[in-house]
Amino acid sequence: MTTRRQILTLLPLIPAVALTPPALALDLGRALGAIKGAAGAISLSDDDLRAHARRMADQMDAGAALAADRSAYGQRLAALTANCREEGGLALNYKAYLTPEVNAFALADGSIRLYSGLMDLMSDDEIRYVIGHEIGHVQAGHTRKRMQLALGSGAAQQAAAAAGGGAGALAQSELGDLFVKVVRAQHSQANENEADDHAMRFLSRRGHDRRAAVTALEKLDRLAGGASSGTQWLSTHPAPRERAERMRQQAA
Repeated sequence: MTTRRQILTLLPLIPAVALTPPALALDLGRALGAIKGAAGAISLSDDDLRAHARRMADQMDAGAALAADRSAYGQRLAALTANCREEGGLALNYKAYLTPEVNAFALADGSIRLYSGLMDLMSDDEIRYVIGHEIGHVQAGHTRKRMQLALGSGAAQQAAAAAGGGAGALAQSELGDLFVKVVRAQHSQANENEADDHAMRFLSRRGHDRRAAVTALEKLDRLAGGASSGTQWLSTHPAPRERAERMRQQAA
C-alpha cells in the first residue's frame, strides 16, 4: 500500500506548473495515480521483478540475431554452461547473440545473454567468469535496484505529464528503454568488486580456473586501450586493470 510518506516523498518529482482549475481537476487523479505507481515500483516483489525481466529478455531475443543451438556458438555455449544452470536457487538460461560487440548481460529472471564478439575474444573459463560476474549483479541486488529506479522514474514521468510537464512520450518508454536503464548504465566500483567476488566463488564452486578472471579482465583492459568500438561491456563495467590486479591477489 502506498503510504502518505511515500506520496509526499515523490511529490517533488512533479514539476511546478501553472494549471487552470479545470486542468487541475482533470489531471490530479492521473498525477496521484502515477505517484502511487512510482511508490509501488520501490516495493516490487521478486515475482514482479522476474516477470519484468522475462518480458525484457523476450523482447531483446526477438530483436536479436540468435545463434542456433546447433551452430558453433550454440554448441560451445551449451558445453561451457553444462554445470552452470543454477545459482543461488535461480535457474539460469542462456542464449548467444550474433554480433561483434563485446558484451554480455544477465537479468533478474536468470536470463544470461552472451554476444559472439565476447565469445570470440575469450576462453571457456573466461566466459564463465563473465557469467559469474553478471549473475553476481543479480544476486547482490544491483539489478533489482536499477529496475526499481527505472520503473519509478517511468511512473514519475507519467506524473509529470499528468501535471502538464509534456513527458507523456517518455512515460511510454516500455521495455526497450527499461533495458537501457537497467543493463546499460555504468556500475559503481563497489558493485563491480562485489560482482567480481561472486564470480570468483562461482568459478571455485564448479572447479574452474579462477585465474580466468584475471586474464579476462586483462583482455578487456587491452581492448579498452585500442581503437575498437565494440566494447559496450567496458562502458558499463569500469576499471578492468585495477580489477584484474584485485582478482590476481584472490586467485593466488
